Amino acid sequence: MSEPTHTLTAPDLAAPDPAAVKAEMLKIYPAKTAKKRAKQIILNDPETPPEIGANSRTIPGIITQRGCTYAGCRGVVLGPIYDILQITHGPVGCGFYAWLSRRNLVRPPAGSTNYLQYCMNTDMQEDQIVFGGEKKLTQAIREAYAIFKPKAIAILATCPVGLIGDDIHTVAKLMKAELGINVMAFSCEGYKGVSQSAGHHIANNGVFKNIIGLDDKPDEAEFNMNILGEYNIGGDAWEIDTLLRKCGIHVTSTLSGDVSYDQVKKSHTVMLNGVMCHRSINYIAEMMEKKFGIPWIKVNFIGAEATAKTLRKIAKFFDSKKLTDRVEEVIAQEMIALRPVRAEIKARHQGKKAALFVGGSRAHHYQDLFRDIGMEIVSAGYEFAHRDDYEGRKVLPTIKVDADSRNIEELHVEADPARFKPTKTPEQMEALKAGGFSFKDYEGMMVEMKKSTLVIDDITHHEMEKLIEIYKPDIIGSGIKDKFVIEKMGVPCKQLHSYDYSGPYAAFAGAVNFYREVDRMLTTKVWKYITPPWEKAPLASVELVHASKLGGAKKNGEAKAWRKAAAGGEEA
Repeated sequence: MSEPTHTLTAPDLAAPDPAAVKAEMLKIYPAKTAKKRAKQIILNDPETPPEIGANSRTIPGIITQRGCTYAGCRGVVLGPIYDILQITHGPVGCGFYAWLSRRNLVRPPAGSTNYLQYCMNTDMQEDQIVFGGEKKLTQAIREAYAIFKPKAIAILATCPVGLIGDDIHTVAKLMKAELGINVMAFSCEGYKGVSQSAGHHIANNGVFKNIIGLDDKPDEAEFNMNILGEYNIGGDAWEIDTLLRKCGIHVTSTLSGDVSYDQVKKSHTVMLNGVMCHRSINYIAEMMEKKFGIPWIKVNFIGAEATAKTLRKIAKFFDSKKLTDRVEEVIAQEMIALRPVRAEIKARHQGKKAALFVGGSRAHHYQDLFRDIGMEIVSAGYEFAHRDDYEGRKVLPTIKVDADSRNIEELHVEADPARFKPTKTPEQMEALKAGGFSFKDYEGMMVEMKKSTLVIDDITHHEMEKLIEIYKPDIIGSGIKDKFVIEKMGVPCKQLHSYDYSGPYAAFAGAVNFYREVDRMLTTKVWKYITPPWEKAPLASVELVHASKLGGAKKNGEAKAWRKAAAGGEEA
């Protein structure tokens, strides 16, 4: 008997049963681990999204894609502000880890300084771990100031700093008085939260307390806004800014992509905040609304239809016929160039399968790009999301604050007596809402995914292998930690943390880039030279198919033949 090939596998007979796939993923775990992971692997219901286990500690021994709290603060939110000199206080490995590991591209104006190219670290040694590192940190700040003369310095703590009790906030206060510049400290020790999400929150608090509001002079523009939660990976922020400028909308600051300290200082002077990555920066959006009266809306510039929808929503907020007409002109112009490319690529890949397991809102937003070219999403999940990222902000009142979340300071924010200037009157806000306009709202990822699709939070290495083995997706969008494992299994992996050094993928031009890159990945012949594990030793994954889906004696006979062949029988 010849060895069974993929032409006999269960997915050719019928689609896998998601409930059975979940059971297959869980059966290898000890009972306690399986019980916890069962809460984090959910069969979706878009009409009434089920409760998912999220923002909980990763189980020791499970290979996770997550990063640490320090990574979320230094590597994501604070790091891309290019002219803040940032000093990592801790062992050199932590600083090196966060140095240019994300592609936060910048174009500093002539005469300004870009510190992103530097890796600055106090390089704590054994004697500082034993006797304290505050003196070394003070020395490092003085040396850095003498060399660079920065406008601001940020101190970022790593795990040993918190464990030995170095008081980086007192050091920052003393050095601020001595040097006459803004010196701020961030207690973002890696262990402080269950993932990098805690670091986002800590960075939001620090940026809000120490930078936003320092400059009250607004940019001169008829329509101005901030884009929050956009990090200019591969030039995304540039595409968004270019598109908005075509429409006549000025972006004062993008937090945090190609942004300067001075831009962040006056980010409270805008009329509107648009939030791209809900998880990483919703805290700043909320606090700016409370203190300065700036409303925020959820936006998405990933995918052609999503971008058009976002532009129309922004225009509706500003309530200007001139702007609305211009937005429609720009959309029409952009779609003329996009449609033929999308149609050509969609014809080749209609019905193919994708899965996404990426941080921030990427596992949500990038589904739009795959759907644009007719691909089906078989599973998706985040690395470090909270329940509201999956189920929508409506569940926020029901989320119980656990011990890990209490490690993070909650700022008490009140309206600024002099600077609280709402963009819209209460009557205007109510009129917009009555017309279907939604403020500070995010419906979550689940409502846009099909019923019974597997939603997996903090996917483990084992679960990823099972997903590939059973569903056999045509492509996966994921991170660098599992990219090459996935590709060794014969599946192309689009690395969506740094875009495999490509991009941009935002707005209409970015969507075209993405369509073409996915097309190249799916049509290249290299994958034919990789034999995935299930073709070397086929497993009886046909058991994961609904019997009712097989439909009829003929297909039941085929299924039995497949089972026997997979077991080494002779019927195949």
